[in-house]
Amino acid sequence: MTNFTNNSLIMDKVSDRVEQLEASQTLAMSQRSKDLQLQGVNVINLSVGEPDFPTPDFVKDAAKKAIDDNITFYSPVSGFADLLDAISAKLKRENNLNYSPAQIVVSNGAKQSLANVILALIDKGDEVIIPAPYWVSYIEQVKIAEGKSIILKTGIENDFKITPKQLADAITPRTKALFLCSPSNPTGSVYTRNELAALAEVLAQHPNVFVISDEIYEHINFVGKHETIAQFEHIADRVIVINGVSKGYAMTGWRIGYCAAPKWLAKACSKLQGQMTSGPNSIAQKAALAAINSDASYPAMMCKAFAIRRDLVLDKLSKIPGFKTNVPQGAFYVFSEVSQLLGKVYKDEIISTSSDLSMFLLNTANVALVPGCAFGAPEFIRFSYAASEDQLKEALDRVAKAIAMLK
Repeated sequence: MTNFTNNSLIMDKVSDRVEQLEASQTLAMSQRSKDLQLQGVNVINLSVGEPDFPTPDFVKDAAKKAIDDNITFYSPVSGFADLLDAISAKLKRENNLNYSPAQIVVSNGAKQSLANVILALIDKGDEVIIPAPYWVSYIEQVKIAEGKSIILKTGIENDFKITPKQLADAITPRTKALFLCSPSNPTGSVYTRNELAALAEVLAQHPNVFVISDEIYEHINFVGKHETIAQFEHIADRVIVINGVSKGYAMTGWRIGYCAAPKWLAKACSKLQGQMTSGPNSIAQKAALAAINSDASYPAMMCKAFAIRRDLVLDKLSKIPGFKTNVPQGAFYVFSEVSQLLGKVYKDEIISTSSDLSMFLLNTANVALVPGCAFGAPEFIRFSYAASEDQLKEALDRVAKAIAMLK
């Protein structure tokens, strides 16, 4: 007779691939702040990467019309044809890139687009070069594909950008891909055209290396025209562009992202998505269509507001001892070095890590931030300024008072 009770430990064992994954610290910190808010604590959440602006009315109207028009059935796996056409036209109009609709796959958020590309491209043991600081999910998605992440460290002194020499030195016969994120999460760094051209020259010497270019923050750019590494023709056939409507159009909850890739890879991503989720939400696609076909005045309005908020945060942080910052050129994050604060003490408790500092500020100042260890930079901490000016002022005042209590 089988003893099912004795087998309970075996039955509760998750797969090795899930066991080795780290939980998203950005989502975890956001959830902690929400839990405290439910308990009546006045927490200001500067941990989440989400515009605080509402989705534009014309986008919501398009979604309402789609419902009234009964666009409520399964959509094609890669997305509706009119949305694929619109994305293709957008890439040509705004970025001078030539991706046909057959080279585009619409997914349930840019995160799924990234996962599709990684799983379709990376085999066990393949190396993926990832500049640090990096977005939290890059490393974990490579783990799922059984690839190997090769981390390139950058610093605040060079605005967290890799150099051509760093890239050249990191490439081996096992290198399959390079991640680039510009404008960057978590640093707000923006690569110039000349900087991208120099990296493209290195990549031109390695025809088996692909570039996964995460451009989700394209429209939140304080230095002018967005530059993409896909513009350089001698490597264009090896560049996969990841984008979506979440950040630029305040549509995070709608979950629409896309990849633009070589046709063979787009086909593979569609094949994979067909077995994982099928086509993305039909109503959300019609909302995204309205956003992508718009004149981009809404993203421009948000960008202007974010620039003001960035300057507010930088000014406040410059007056708090222990925070060292550069001037981010895009996205909505300030990534501050806090090494001078590590080792300080509060009520006999030592602030040893940026995680300790984040929890101290959450519990003492009721301000939620994300520690740099989540992004491969343990001596840093990330401030999201996707919050109102009043909230930012109050949050930074609270941080200043809390830091003054450290000995």
